[in-house]
Amino acid sequence: MRISVILPAKNEAEGLRVTLPRLRAAMPDAEIIVVDDGSTDDTAAVAASHGARVLGSPYSMGNGAAIKRGARAAGGDLLVFMDADGQHDPAEIPRLLARLDEGYDMVVGARDTTGQASAGRSAANGFYNRLATWMTGHRIDDLTSGFRVARADRFREFLHLLPNGFSYPTTSTMAFFRSAYPVAYVPVEVARRVGNNSHIRPIKDGIRFLLIIFKIATLYSPLKLFLPAALLAFFLGIGYYAYTFVTEHRFTNMSMLLFSAGVIIFFIGLISEQITNLTYRRD
Repeated sequence: MRISVILPAKNEAEGLRVTLPRLRAAMPDAEIIVVDDGSTDDTAAVAASHGARVLGSPYSMGNGAAIKRGARAAGGDLLVFMDADGQHDPAEIPRLLARLDEGYDMVVGARDTTGQASAGRSAANGFYNRLATWMTGHRIDDLTSGFRVARADRFREFLHLLPNGFSYPTTSTMAFFRSAYPVAYVPVEVARRVGNNSHIRPIKDGIRFLLIIFKIATLYSPLKLFLPAALLAFFLGIGYYAYTFVTEHRFTNMSMLLFSAGVIIFFIGLISEQITNLTYRRD
């Protein structure tokens, strides 16, 4: 099968000088695509000098946008996504590809706690992993890892769902699980990044990651979110009614409000479930 390796890059000239020779040595026959996301340094020139196919952009559109452009242009049957900053070891790619032969449609390189940029990010990613595991019912070891391989036809089914920002790993993972495409995780070592500092803004992007998890969860299984919220409102209404009945011998507006909120949230969940079924109508 033909293999395409896609590296989104914004001002990653220094990292590419390290990554591309190692990548070419590990994958000599693969198509290597560097998607230059509006860089102001020598990213495009460095990539071209190492024999990579360069897709340029007149301005920065975001990491996810670069992934989408690379996936559309790739000629391979299998797609490999990795960072251009030297964190991901190209020598690990054959291990990930080998798991595809076991029947998986996507294999993700999973970092341990030592591979995280900071303790705070490690804790946040741990929370995301547990939340996504609960949503999907499958163990998710690293929801936000950008080091992954996938079958090209499967991955392109979800390009329209991917955001232009940094959360494409989250979205693609949830979409694969929702569509019953098997996903595997392989532990990988992660090195310190080469070159400039990370473009990720921890607080802003952390909040955005969390919001996207909930957004994808509503596409994946809306009632898993809405039903507990509806039950919580309903039982709070019962509890408050019991309290006011004992203390004031009356049914209050707050009790009615909580009962109504529970019913409304439940029906919103049902409608969302139907929308999800229409979104994945090809299932």
